[in-house]
Order: sequence, then C-alpha cells, then structure tokens
Amino acid sequence: MDLFDFNDNVERAKPLAERMRASTFGEFVGQEQLVAEGSLLRRAISLDRLGSCIFWGPPGCGKTTLANIIAAQTNGEFLKLNAVNAGVADVKKAVDTARENLKLYGKRTYLMLDECHRFNKTQSDSLLPAIEQGTIIFIGSTTENPYAAMTPAIVSRCRVFEFKPLTAAQIRAALVRALKDKRKGLGEYCAEAEACALDHIAEMAGGDLRTAYNALELAVLTTPPGEDGKIVVTLADAEQSIQRKALSYNEDLYYDILSAFCKSLRGSDSNAALYYAMRLIEGGCDPLLVLRRLIAHSAEDVGMADPNALVVATSALVAYQNMGYPEGLIPLSEAIIYVCEAEKSYSVKNAMLAAKKDAVTVRDDVDIPAYLRDNSYGSKERKQESANYLFPHDFGGWVKQQYLPDALKDRVYYEPSDFGFEKQVKRTRVRKGQSKE
Repeated sequence: MDLFDFNDNVERAKPLAERMRASTFGEFVGQEQLVAEGSLLRRAISLDRLGSCIFWGPPGCGKTTLANIIAAQTNGEFLKLNAVNAGVADVKKAVDTARENLKLYGKRTYLMLDECHRFNKTQSDSLLPAIEQGTIIFIGSTTENPYAAMTPAIVSRCRVFEFKPLTAAQIRAALVRALKDKRKGLGEYCAEAEACALDHIAEMAGGDLRTAYNALELAVLTTPPGEDGKIVVTLADAEQSIQRKALSYNEDLYYDILSAFCKSLRGSDSNAALYYAMRLIEGGCDPLLVLRRLIAHSAEDVGMADPNALVVATSALVAYQNMGYPEGLIPLSEAIIYVCEAEKSYSVKNAMLAAKKDAVTVRDDVDIPAYLRDNSYGSKERKQESANYLFPHDFGGWVKQQYLPDALKDRVYYEPSDFGFEKQVKRTRVRKGQSKE
C-alpha cells in the first residue's frame, strides 16, 4: 500500500457529512443572506479583510464549513480550537504563534474557536487583548445566542453573523448531489433513493444538513443491493435511518390540523386541543413542534391573565426533552390543558406590537431622560444630572417618575384586561395613579 492509498482510505473513513463539506462558495449550501455575491461578508472574505466575527446559528447550517472556506481563501495562517477542551494555555500558545507570524512574516492569523460560548470569563479575558490589538482575527462558532451566552467584552469586539436553518429544498438538493458524487459522496455504491425517502429525510432533518447526511449514509450502507446490484433507499429505510416516521397525512391536512390545534388553545377547548395535538404527534409530527406552538400561545393568548401558563408550558418542554417519548407526552398534555383552561388576554401581544412600532418609527430626536442614563462615564454635568434619579426602594418600592422620552411620555403600550391576574395589575395601577377606572 502506498501513501496515496493510505490517504484515500483515511478520507473514505470520514463520515459523509465531513467528506461532503464545501470547500468553495460554489459548493456552499444555503445562507444566501450572508454569502451571496456582493454581500459584505463575501467581499470581506474575498479581499482578505475579514475582522473578528462570531457565526451564530443552529447545528448543521454551515458555520464551521464557512470558516474552512475562509481558511482556504485567506493568505494568513489558520488555527482551530474547540472551547470544550481548550484551556488558557492553549489560547496563549495560539496568541504567541499569531504574534510571531505577524512579526516575522507579516501574516495575519485567524483563530477559529468552535463552541465559543463554552469559554468562561478567564479564558475569554486571555483572548481579549489579542483581539483588541489585531494580533489575531477571531472567528467564533456557536449554537447559543452570543449576546446572552458569551462575555460581552468579546461580543462587543466582533461582528455577529446569524445563520438560519437550511430549508428542506436546500437539504434535498445536497442529498441528491451526495448520491451522485463518486469522489466524496456515495456514488460508488450505485445507490438511489425514492423521491419520498429524500423528502422525508430533508423534512425530518430540521434544517440540519449534518443530520440529513448521516441518515442518508446509514440508509445506503445498511440497505442490501437488489438483483441488479443497485441499492434503492425506500421511505421505510429513510424512516428507520432518521428515527422518525413519515407523516400519515398530506401537507395541506397537516397545516389544517396545526391551525385547529392553535385555535382550540385560543378558544379554551382543552378536549379539542388535546385531540389535535395527538393527531399531529401520532401522525408523525415532532412533539417539540407542538410544544413550541404551545409556548407561543401561552404568552400570546394567555399572557398576563395567568403568567404561570408560560411557566407550565416551558416546564413541559424541559420535561419532554429529558423524558422523551412517550412519557414526555404526559407533561405536554398537562400544559395543553393548563393553557386552555387559563384566563385569556391578548394584552401582551398588543403591547409588544405597539412598542415595536414606536421603536422603529420614533427614533430621531428621542432623548433618554438625563437621570436614567449611565453615570459611570462622561462629564461632571452628566454625573450631576443622574443624581436626580429617584430610587424606587427609597419610597417603598414605587415612586412617580418619567421613564419614557419626552416624545413618548404619554404612550401606553400595556393595557391590562379585566381577566385573571390582570385584574390585580389594573387595581395596582389605579392605586399608584398610573391609570384611572
């Protein structure tokens, strides 16, 4: 066996998802909003002028792949670390290497950090000076919201690019290419897949191309060839490979049942809501989709009339994620009943829409009251103005004070209803003189 055979064997041993990983923009799947011809990110990469950034999005949507494309197209050095197992010493070593590359060879160094949200404050602080000084170009990859899960000091020095889940059509097209590709894909197996099998894998992958590739590879490798030597992946094979059965109803009926479920929640009919939820789940729908809709309605249709509805719904999601099917259907059913039987109010949604409208349209010449501004920096006058702030706890927990800018001072976004907990909210507002009955 020569070296070329050895390298080929190593390559073939890699999972299909790794072999099919795009190496050029032409092969890259999805994220047109980020990498379309002429886009800011595409121009920055092609000109080798990309600054520190964070790629944020769900698994299997192309974050690491795009980082690899950057590595292939840049003239700089490219280092990779994983925040799960990298420590401060690893970061310092990477920074030292980057400093040497810049000093001796005039080359910039890109540091790709997978799972960057796993970095703690100490690890992040060890990286911060190198980012500030331009010693390294940081590229973080994370499935968590960086604004909530990462050190603010790092995030503030990076441009955040949000990746979207891939569509079923994008995933299906990638699967077709993988079946035909004899060099990196499954072409050497003389395999084909029924259209319904490809559709099922693409739909059930949930926007995750890696999951779809893994399912297709498993189906091809475990399906025996027919008499003609061809491997044909059927819908049954696809169901087993991705461990989800196909929907037992067509797309139109699926959306009709989902609509009926949502309207039954809003209409306080727990019997109907339970029935439609079970129709969805027993027909092959992922229970997590039902739970996501339930959580949305607990805030939209119940809201402040019974704030516990949101708590119960989100608890049901956590319970299902930990218990799985079928035991997880019990807390799901409890949450459905709770949301249905709870008092209803649309006030939260109305308040959000009204505030959102003003946030977009009323922006110019809107000054935050001086006493509400941050007094940790700025002029002496700024600090003096902040002294006019009335600390509510010095007045028993509430004191009359203007919080909205002058241009919006009379706006009322949230109007409590006369149902459930909101009756108490309304009484409290009247007592404080915030509204009149």
